[in-house]
Amino acid sequence: MTGYVIEGARVFDGEQSLGVRTVEVEGARIVAVGAVVPAGVERIDGGGATLLPGLIDAHTHADVEMLGYALQFGITTELDLFSFPQTMDAVRRAAAERTDIADVRSSSVGMTAPGGHPTQLRGGVDDPELPTVSRPEDAAGFVDDRIAEGADYIKVMIESGETLGKQVPVIDADIVKAAVVAAHDRDRMVLAHALTIEATRQALAAGADGFTHLFIDGPCTPDLIEAFTAAGAFMIPTLNLLASITNQRLGAVLARDSRVAGRLPQAWTDNLGAQFDTLPAGNFDAALAAVKALHAAGVPILAGSDANHHFGARGMAHGVSLHGELQLLVRAGLTPIEALRAATSVPAATFGLDDRGRITPGARADLLLVDGDPTSTIADTLSIREVWRSGSRTAR
Repeated sequence: MTGYVIEGARVFDGEQSLGVRTVEVEGARIVAVGAVVPAGVERIDGGGATLLPGLIDAHTHADVEMLGYALQFGITTELDLFSFPQTMDAVRRAAAERTDIADVRSSSVGMTAPGGHPTQLRGGVDDPELPTVSRPEDAAGFVDDRIAEGADYIKVMIESGETLGKQVPVIDADIVKAAVVAAHDRDRMVLAHALTIEATRQALAAGADGFTHLFIDGPCTPDLIEAFTAAGAFMIPTLNLLASITNQRLGAVLARDSRVAGRLPQAWTDNLGAQFDTLPAGNFDAALAAVKALHAAGVPILAGSDANHHFGARGMAHGVSLHGELQLLVRAGLTPIEALRAATSVPAATFGLDDRGRITPGARADLLLVDGDPTSTIADTLSIREVWRSGSRTAR
């Protein structure tokens, strides 16, 4: 792999806009930003475009094929939040060996009660047997098993099913607490699946580090904001999912965008345009207001799509849905730059991915070149000109 420079593009470095800068890449790494262009190196014209760090999708369910779709839309890293180790082992190996798919981290399977979420959503899917926990004294063993499978962090499901159309058993609060203690003792973060205020409060009381969804059953009250700030917890709101649950039909709008149409198999285009519609009375505007309030209080907001590796997650598709999530974060009140941070430097810092999420010397050359300026018009993230992963240009 030879070196090259990208010149003439505005640079958003993961934190701020630097103006027009030259970015030099050698091998898999960025070696200089704003330096004099060395003689004889390949020059890539970025005129009229903006160079961003490769995007990080902080909530997905991945397989190799889906990582390919993600990369073509500029997502260079996915954080998987529930996959079976029988498949994730192969996915991890592929991501480590190849540069034509996104990189991945994973929780392996999430902790749930016997018969609990997500079994009600997996009809017709030939899953392996799902490990479950029914006693606090078994929580540490569950955590150890996930770490043995390579889990980078632990996920706990606190889900009654009421927002998803089918009641299911929910894990007890004392089990959640035991899982958090065990995970922290083993230097692993705990991410809680919680779609209701009650479940959110339970996870905060247990000491969860972050949330894989925002609650959708009520407004964000001042005491809840205080609980978040006291806990130092982060939020991956997955507004795409909440829009699908409340029948906003936003995925269909995204599917019709000329920059999206024709770039996914028809089955995934159809899935993007579908809806869960399990809580049509839910207040999506209240969810947007909750994101704004949490962000204003200093709660870290991370962009995540909840795109799945099968067609059970209606309204989402890998790659493209993260761009929709960025648009929704801006609709919720974040500035375009704050939304871009939510898909670059903030998830990188939150998950200890110190080699990505920034355009700076020494960082991985995971890069996205888009026409226009998404630091002022967030929808420009979809105007993709080029994508690089570990310095290698992706065929488009």
